[in-house]
Amino acid sequence: MFKKRKAKVEEPVKQPEFFTFNYFPSAIYSSKKPEFIASVSEVSDELLSKIGNDVHELYPLHQTESFAGDSRVKDFCSYVGHNAWGILQSQGYAMDNFNVTLDAMWTQKHHKHSFMERHVHGGGHQLVGFYFLETPEGCSRAMFHDPRCGKVQINLPEQDMSIATPASNAINFVPEPGLMLITNAWLPHSFGRHGSDKPIKFVHFNLSVGYNLAKTCSTPVEVV
Repeated sequence: MFKKRKAKVEEPVKQPEFFTFNYFPSAIYSSKKPEFIASVSEVSDELLSKIGNDVHELYPLHQTESFAGDSRVKDFCSYVGHNAWGILQSQGYAMDNFNVTLDAMWTQKHHKHSFMERHVHGGGHQLVGFYFLETPEGCSRAMFHDPRCGKVQINLPEQDMSIATPASNAINFVPEPGLMLITNAWLPHSFGRHGSDKPIKFVHFNLSVGYNLAKTCSTPVEVV
């Protein structure tokens, strides 16, 4: 009687067991705070109206001056600053003798085909962030890029670019109104080209750190 042969099953190659340690992470923090949209939009629209409606053919972007000191967004700024301090502390920095300062906060309104090139923030800034006000369908995505030049140089093809893995070169976030993103200023970020006929509008902000003189000085400091 003829006996049907079973196909030989190749056993997977066994690898030595290792413990995995993930160091030098790049963290991105998100929060949904729609309660600030009204107050931030009020100030943003007021400053954008001063710019006008003309859209540049090559750079279809409207950008306001900084309004970090506007009293109408005091609660928003307080929320950002308080959580920024907590983020740095949670990352392991000794923050007890430091204060966080919201250096600049400005609104960007990107029209169709506009984009933001990959960049980082210098000038002593520790954290950067975004707060989204208007995000039409088909709008740009916020992108964060691998900051490790050595890894990028020898990178291999990814198995599935739709899944975030240690092999990923970049991560993107789909904006929505009220979404806030904060990350370290050294992490490269960008925005893809805007594909909607309606503009995307968001706030971009920088935060720095300075000594809390009340804690670090034993005698009063005279401010000239």
